[in-house]
Amino acid sequence: MHDARPIGVFDSGIGGLTVARAVNQLLPQERLVYFGDTAHLPYGDKSTAAIQAYSVKICDVLLRQHCKVILIACNSASAAAYELVREYVGSKAQVLNVIDPIVRHIGQHYAGREVGLIGTKQTVGSNVYRKKLDALDRDIRLHALATPLLAPMVEEGFVRGAVSQSVINTYLSDPALTDIEALVLACTHYPLIREQIEEYYRGQIDVLDPSAIVAEALRELLQAHGLAAPAAVRPPQHHFYVSDFTPSFAESTRLFFGQEVNLEHYPLWE
Repeated sequence: MHDARPIGVFDSGIGGLTVARAVNQLLPQERLVYFGDTAHLPYGDKSTAAIQAYSVKICDVLLRQHCKVILIACNSASAAAYELVREYVGSKAQVLNVIDPIVRHIGQHYAGREVGLIGTKQTVGSNVYRKKLDALDRDIRLHALATPLLAPMVEEGFVRGAVSQSVINTYLSDPALTDIEALVLACTHYPLIREQIEEYYRGQIDVLDPSAIVAEALRELLQAHGLAAPAAVRPPQHHFYVSDFTPSFAESTRLFFGQEVNLEHYPLWE
């Protein structure tokens, strides 16, 4: 069975394009509809109720585009709104978040070990990773640290150089991350500074980039439900929407997606 309908991907901004890029690389025949809620970023310091309201509104947009899967490409929204989104979408589309695939991966590969995690205040404060890992009962000890400066730093284009390295080193040297054997990059912005994080650890720990793990989970979901797109003669036309348009977002999308992207302005509330 094949299904040519698009895959909807949404995030608080353009950081989720790192997940969209991984999906595009692994599943080049799949058409993507991306929605970046740039009018309300970052979600990391918003209330749960606000994130849920934004997420439901975005799902309306993606369902009108006939998306067969909605991928919540944002850790904060995955933590705050996944269950509500699943209930809201119902049978109209499959829903995938970015947290469950990485939790499953950690459970399979790091039982009985010390695992670090960096993310936004919302993601770390929700304790969602700790709760889900504890539920696996694999004796995984999680060391979580909120790193709120990293996402805006990446948004501003500070992904290489002395400024970003100084901020990264300050966070990674925090005592909370002592003695870890792996580090989860629990924010979709962080793959863009993965190299600098790896340089800090000099190959001593595994740096886990969720985008590739989530893309693989999406492939498995498509196959399990008979939703994979048929092979295409030419690459599909992706669509990229943002709730607030600025030239800086347009420039940054190349950084996150790895190629030229045409952003369309789509206000959530008129």
